[in-house]
Amino acid sequence: MTASIGICRRLALLAAVGFAGVIVTAAAQAQSTLEKAREAGFIRIGFANEAPYGYATADGKLTGEAPEVAKAVLAKMGISEVDGVLTEFGSLIPGLKAGRFDIIAAGMFITPPRCQEVAFSEPSYGIGQAFLVKEGNPQSITDYATIAGNEDLKLAVMAGAVEVGYAKKAGVGMGQLVVLPDQSSLVKAVQADRANAAALTALSIADMASKNNGVESTAPFGEVAGESVKGHGGFAFRQEDKDLHEAFNAELKKFVGSEEHIALVTPHGFGEGYLPNKTTAELCAGK
Repeated sequence: MTASIGICRRLALLAAVGFAGVIVTAAAQAQSTLEKAREAGFIRIGFANEAPYGYATADGKLTGEAPEVAKAVLAKMGISEVDGVLTEFGSLIPGLKAGRFDIIAAGMFITPPRCQEVAFSEPSYGIGQAFLVKEGNPQSITDYATIAGNEDLKLAVMAGAVEVGYAKKAGVGMGQLVVLPDQSSLVKAVQADRANAAALTALSIADMASKNNGVESTAPFGEVAGESVKGHGGFAFRQEDKDLHEAFNAELKKFVGSEEHIALVTPHGFGEGYLPNKTTAELCAGK
């Protein structure tokens, strides 16, 4: 009788240990992506090697607007290290879904079709338009309305680019447009006074101004004739990773626009003129 009781007790103990092991295994399997990252101290992010949005330097450092913001936000979440996974831009969303990495940090524009596939953070930047003008901006040109308001002013635009349409929408006369084939032609037109300004996206204009003498960029602007012309970029997550998405978003919303944020992204060409002016809900709805 005593021996039988002892055996029963041992069997019960083994069963309890086995059951506990099942619970531990199940708990480990049930860990979310956020929990795993906090426990491991690192997370993988996908990027497309496109400066200034996200890229690797010659010595292998992962940098750019999106990775730097991601690193800062993740640190506030208790995740101190980031591993970058270089991926072709068109393969970023498939790679995220396949589990090759857990966040897309590539400055990806938030669009309705992409919102059907992934969960986006709130935008970390918005890119509008800017003009290339002579150094000192002698005509005090600010946007398309300045050109439309003075028939003597000429605006250089690139053939086939959206800026032609923006100019027309703002009331710029066709006779005021100098249509040219490429960026270098735009720069030369402003330098040679064949145009008083040249129009492109703000980042392109900033890059052109930094590489050429005698010209500068106007302050970026995000509206033409009362309509937004900003593209907004954010971070993408798998739709099932709700806790990671929500935790990241909560910190991101506090971070974007702060002094720390502006200081971090300004060296990459972003800054106060590139802050978002739409929500992800609006962008996903096509507004």
